[in-house]
Amino acid sequence: MSIRIEAEVNHPVNDEVERVLGLAAAAGAPVMVTVVRDRGRPLLHGVLVPAATLALWEHWAPTAYPAGDRAEGPEPAHPEQFGPFTLFRRRVGGRTAVVRDGVVVAELIDPAEAHWLEEKARDVRQGFMDPKQKAAFEEFLARQAERGER
Repeated sequence: MSIRIEAEVNHPVNDEVERVLGLAAAAGAPVMVTVVRDRGRPLLHGVLVPAATLALWEHWAPTAYPAGDRAEGPEPAHPEQFGPFTLFRRRVGGRTAVVRDGVVVAELIDPAEAHWLEEKARDVRQGFMDPKQKAAFEEFLARQAERGER
C-alpha cells in the first residue's frame, strides 16, 4: 500500500500553506507540493519529504544526487514564516528546509532528486543483510552443501 498526495496552493495565505505543511507532516510520507504566487508562477515546487524518510534515503543511497547544471533562482532575503512552520531555502542544492519549533521536520526537494534518492536507497537496502541475518544465511548454505554431497 502506498500514499500519493499532491497539494497545490494558489495565492497562498499563511494558514493555507500551514495546512499543506501540516498534512505532509501528518502523512509521514513524501508529498508533492506546489505553491503558486506571482501571476501563476510557482514559488515553490517539489517533493516535501519528512526528515526521517529523507535521513533513511540518504543513509542507504550510495552517493550524492548528481545535480548537474541546475539553475538556481534568486535566494530569499529572509526565511518565510507560515504559522508554526519556517521555510529556509538552502543556498546549495536548491532544497528548502521546513522547521517547526526549532526542529527540521521535512525538506522540500526537487522531484527528480527525490525519485533518485528513493530508488538508490531501495536498491542498496535490498542488497544488505545485517550480521545476524548474514550468519544465518551462511549456515543455511553450508547445510545445503552437506546434503548435496550425500
